[in-house]
Amino acid sequence: MTKAVALITNALAFAGPPAVDSLLKAGFQVVVHDVAFISAAAQENYRSANPDVVVLADQAPQEIVESAWAVSNRLDVLVSNDAYRPIHGPIEDAEIESLQSTLDRLVVFPFEIARAAIRRLKAQAKARVVFISSNRNRLPLRGGSIPDIARAGANALIKSLSIELAPHGIPVNAIAPNYLYSETYYPKARFVDDAAGRAYIEQTVPVGRLAQPEEIGELIHYLATMQGTFMTGAIIDFSGGWPVATQPPT
Repeated sequence: MTKAVALITNALAFAGPPAVDSLLKAGFQVVVHDVAFISAAAQENYRSANPDVVVLADQAPQEIVESAWAVSNRLDVLVSNDAYRPIHGPIEDAEIESLQSTLDRLVVFPFEIARAAIRRLKAQAKARVVFISSNRNRLPLRGGSIPDIARAGANALIKSLSIELAPHGIPVNAIAPNYLYSETYYPKARFVDDAAGRAYIEQTVPVGRLAQPEEIGELIHYLATMQGTFMTGAIIDFSGGWPVATQPPT
């Protein structure tokens, strides 16, 4: 029997590694994209470490989707794992190029991947779409206009796409993390090994720690394999109870 195929974008970053691990364990044929795979050496290194995964060199969204489809002539799950280094600072000092590059990675790329994948997803009886977005918009911070704009746009895309694909029985849901351990956003050297970084996390996150990759992997597994289709358009808070209202002085 042909395995179901799961395509995961940006496999080296953010929730990419736990997505790969969880969907391999679920029995999928996992196909991965990453911007680093423009390098043949990076492709080979990843293949050596992950021999059960199909590694794509493609970078253009249409080509990524078509190459994933060609593996087994099917595409059952799309995991759009979107990450980009946040660029912070006052709006008056912001460079339009920084806004554009952030939008390209966090809004335009997932839009194009989804657009390219829709026809292929509709060809499968139980297709599922999972976005990895961000919970940062729940508490915008001073200087965060560029990443806040991009993540708000991505979350709007998820809602719109869920409406369009609902009649076809394709759930579209997102996980919105904050304080997830990854070298992309909360690197080990700063937030795990460093005492000041650990103290910040303990004071800021109600559960008192960073989320572990395997915890988001469990949720990715569920959204990729759930039997029902009624849950769609959800943007699932994955932030350990953050944010918490500041207590007024007594």
